[in-house]
Amino acid sequence: MRLYVNETSPHGLKVLAAAELWGGEVDIRRIQYEENVVPFLSRPKLPALMLDNGNFLFIPNAICRHFFSVAGKATNNRINQWLEWETTELQLSMTMGLYSNVVQGKKKEDLLLIINKSLGYIARNLTMNKYLAGDELSVADIVVWGTIYPFIADVTNISEDLTSFKNWFKRVSELDQCKRVAKSIMKDQGAAIFKAYLQKLHVLPYKASSNEPAAEEPAAQAVSEQDIAEAVAAWKKSPSAARKQKQPQRPILPVEGERNVFITSALPYVNNVPHLGNIIGSVLSADVFARYCRLRNWNTLYICGTDEYGTATETKAMEEGLTPKQICDKYNEIHTSIYRWFNISFDYFGRTTTEQQTRIAQDIFNRLLERGFLLKDTVEQLRCEHCERFLADRFVEGTCPFCNYEEARGDQCDKCGKLINAVELKKPQCKVCKKSPEVKSSRHLFLDLPKLEERLEKWLDKTLTTGDWTPNARYITRSWIRDGLKPRCITRDLKWGTPVPLEGFTDKVFYVWFDAPIGYISITANYTDQWEKWWKNPYQVQLYNFMAKDNVPFHSVVFPSCLLGAEDNYTMVNHLIATEYLNYEDGKFSKSRGVGVFGDMAQQTGIISDIWRFYLLYIRPENQDSAFSWSDLMIKNNSELLNNLGNFINRAATFANRFFNGKVPEMELMPEDEKFLAQVTLELRHYNELLERVRIRDALRCILNISRYGNQYIQANEPWRCIKGTEEEQKRAGTVTGVAVNMVALIAIMIQPYMPMVSDAIRSQVLMPEELVVLTNDVHCILQPGHPIGLVRPLFQKLENEEIEALRKQFGGGQLDDDSKERQVKEEKVPEPEPVNETLKVGDPQRILDLMKAVQKQGLHVRELKIKAAEKSLIDGEVQKLLGLKRDLALAEGKLPEPPAQKGKKRK
Repeated sequence: MRLYVNETSPHGLKVLAAAELWGGEVDIRRIQYEENVVPFLSRPKLPALMLDNGNFLFIPNAICRHFFSVAGKATNNRINQWLEWETTELQLSMTMGLYSNVVQGKKKEDLLLIINKSLGYIARNLTMNKYLAGDELSVADIVVWGTIYPFIADVTNISEDLTSFKNWFKRVSELDQCKRVAKSIMKDQGAAIFKAYLQKLHVLPYKASSNEPAAEEPAAQAVSEQDIAEAVAAWKKSPSAARKQKQPQRPILPVEGERNVFITSALPYVNNVPHLGNIIGSVLSADVFARYCRLRNWNTLYICGTDEYGTATETKAMEEGLTPKQICDKYNEIHTSIYRWFNISFDYFGRTTTEQQTRIAQDIFNRLLERGFLLKDTVEQLRCEHCERFLADRFVEGTCPFCNYEEARGDQCDKCGKLINAVELKKPQCKVCKKSPEVKSSRHLFLDLPKLEERLEKWLDKTLTTGDWTPNARYITRSWIRDGLKPRCITRDLKWGTPVPLEGFTDKVFYVWFDAPIGYISITANYTDQWEKWWKNPYQVQLYNFMAKDNVPFHSVVFPSCLLGAEDNYTMVNHLIATEYLNYEDGKFSKSRGVGVFGDMAQQTGIISDIWRFYLLYIRPENQDSAFSWSDLMIKNNSELLNNLGNFINRAATFANRFFNGKVPEMELMPEDEKFLAQVTLELRHYNELLERVRIRDALRCILNISRYGNQYIQANEPWRCIKGTEEEQKRAGTVTGVAVNMVALIAIMIQPYMPMVSDAIRSQVLMPEELVVLTNDVHCILQPGHPIGLVRPLFQKLENEEIEALRKQFGGGQLDDDSKERQVKEEKVPEPEPVNETLKVGDPQRILDLMKAVQKQGLHVRELKIKAAEKSLIDGEVQKLLGLKRDLALAEGKLPEPPAQKGKKRK
């Protein structure tokens, strides 16, 4: 191997350090930047690695990864995530920082805002590990270190809050190989050594305000004369060119000749309350795509429901002293209520404990049995003699045999992510009685995956080529295939589940990962008796599955294998959309420790659901894990929503009201207006392109870019000044106002999948027709001259730092232990609850459900009163009713009502 590297490029640090650590006898040639060493490239590109076979690698991270593999070391999913994050996130911020410092002469201290978010992300992920991907140095550490080192070099100016980052950075910097490389590249000149390289780059200037990071200004889009001509032609078409969204027939069924989009989101377990990570990972992401598909007039069905069978339900029922059926009823209602508040637009939300589930699951099982795709075998299984039962996976906990994590489950380790056979656990314990179980034999049925592997691979080759699968879904699926498929047990020794219809196994039920995905089919069958038009129609239906990455193998390998083996013309997944994980601040969500925001708590914060939707979608973990941050929520609300989006909408509509009698004025387009229309058209087309590929987070940026362009357009043309001038200047003010108001109408449509309530509010303010306009690739003049504009009100409220800090403390969990004594004193002072009506029985499921509905209804009533700015005395009275209902609910659930929270600032 021969490595060509230019010492004046910052990329030299990472590739040279990787070469020193893992490159072996690589021949290193340090040459001038202008030399072209890759013969098939038209321009010089360094660094470049010539392999022994004559091929070249010239992407720095690919070179580093190659050295790592040459040394016999394998990358894993975690390492790959870091490398992708470094490419998509870290390089941009570090390059901006270097450019501003070296080329523009700005002080490093003033530029820390650029990089602090990235450093914070690294710090949060180092709290449990010595290095980025674990306890051993990997290529991820060298790549990330090499990108950061030119800007930082030392950590003296880094915040004390980033201690874990500072320790890691120092640890890597002090490696002999890294010290030698840094000295040879930097030559005691610091980052100034890279000035010639940086001057050749096109880097957006960084702008910061005195209070908070400014929203990024979009780079001015290069528009051609053809772009402008097309945009103007579309604008001038008759308003009828903007087609209305059709109302689908009920039930929604595939239509021949149309695009039929079938959307499912992973069925949430019924034994818990979903947290923000669960919500963004499946139902919210799927909801955005479903709403977008309807805006395109595609024939769309979105179904979901609660997954109710299995060990998790039995365990929760035992914990709460209820029957599994009562647990399912209780938590199905909780899930339904939460998703309703988040405005998730299911066409049908069902459950798996139905007759249809039993019928369809048993039919698929029988077809697999008849075709020889099932095996019988005796397995070693843990049995608790104290409880007199075999223990299903979720009834066992112990030490992981792979990473020694002490709280691994009997089916999977939450720390290393590896699947586990319960008998492999070290120091296993029964979750019910905490006794040590014994290994005993039990007869079970297995899906013969090796026998199905050939047809599975044939199907995967086709669907991965033609469908939109996220990179992590592809990687996880391929890793399962690469490691070799093994027979997978599909039965369990439980009572709560779909019964196995086979003699000798009637005392068992289907394992949840055989049974649960069939829930998509049975829920559809409960929606319509014509369900086969969706599920046995692979040539007319496009199936999209949304989930978090831990669900991928069961949707890409196990479930498809079952459908292929059933040989019944089932519709198979075409597009598998998997997110990474969403963490909470510096750790994970934990209901038991009171850490994080769960679905039933979000509405208690006073922040409306659309703000939650916006922020979760803004930080959606599409390419790597992301983290919910209260401070970042405040910044994004105040900058992106209030100062950017809200500011543009308010200005445009207010000008029409103030200067043009509340009507859209006449418009005579000038070249700058036409260019603006072309820029917006490009953003709209990019938005459509991204959402068609289900790049939900990136598509949201297109909406924010349009409003930023709009603010720049208004600022540059100054309609408030023109309206006071000559007749021509007044016409100019009218044109700018009319075009801006029409961009507001476009935003109202584009933002509907993300913020449906805000979309409705915008449409109400500009008096758009009730029917939504179908999204195309063109920008139309929806609001014609003379169209009336309604009452304009601010759409967003500023979030204050003291509010956010109070919420951070409320949902942080840590204060529970620190303040335990003080809390205990407060609890002792709480008066005994008054005697309650005999009908208020503790644990009565029906009573609990009724009270949950009443709390939800009263909460909505209170919010409506606040929105309408009703009299304070009326609002206070209704709030007291709400508090009383919450108190009754707590008592019905057997809890002591919490004392009233301290009052903070009110939001309308």
